Amino acid sequence: MTDKNTYRISDAPYYQAQSDEIERYQAAYAARLPVMIKGPTGCGKSRFIEYMAWKLEKPLITVACNEDMTASDLVGRYLLDANGTRWLDGPLTTAARIGAICYLDEIVEARQDTTVVIHPLTDHRRNLPLDKKGELIAAHPDFQLVISYNPGYQSLMKDLKQSTKQRFVGMDFDYPDSALETQIIVKETGLNDDSAAKLVKIAHSARHLKGHGLAEGISTRLLVYAANLIQQGIAPKTACHMALVCPITDDADIRSTLDHVISAIFG
Repeated sequence: MTDKNTYRISDAPYYQAQSDEIERYQAAYAARLPVMIKGPTGCGKSRFIEYMAWKLEKPLITVACNEDMTASDLVGRYLLDANGTRWLDGPLTTAARIGAICYLDEIVEARQDTTVVIHPLTDHRRNLPLDKKGELIAAHPDFQLVISYNPGYQSLMKDLKQSTKQRFVGMDFDYPDSALETQIIVKETGLNDDSAAKLVKIAHSARHLKGHGLAEGISTRLLVYAANLIQQGIAPKTACHMALVCPITDDADIRSTLDHVISAIFG
């Protein structure tokens, strides 16, 4: 049997609440309701789940979903070894057995024929059939399923079925306001308040370009990266180009526009 402590978060992740999301999540967990978290890339969705798992003192198993992920990757499979075959639980099965929070990050990246395996765990049944093994697992009383995705990347080909969506309660996330985002950067990196505020100002300018040349705005995560580079002695404008421009666009005009904003703010 897997040891729960393997998946416990021992140190408190840094998280600053934007509203009453902590209380809302606690209520959902108390009722063992599955939770769907929506928000742009790098706005703190994963950090929030890590923080809540720590706060609730529950193990956390995270799965980064991708288009090649199969149902067996989630529930488990038989493996060959020297003695023949043995069953290896997947992360979803492990979470259901030990009473962990199972976090499926960017769920829309997974194939729809894969995501249907979560259905029995997200309604009154709270069980997981292991068809290949001939076993039906009753989820541990502490088990909870959490999924997340970025609505900005949704398309007809990459969206959740209504039959999946309507098994969850939802929480919307967005980037923090300027003051809180500045505070997060200072806390995470030790950068001074003035430089952190300038990074946030750059991000706000770039976020206005979303849908007008940029597929996605500059995330809080990238601001932290830029701040870390500055703390390592990289010139602010160079750090911003490395962290805030290069990763998000290859369009020469958009890059020029962002570099101009950076130069205007940092001088």
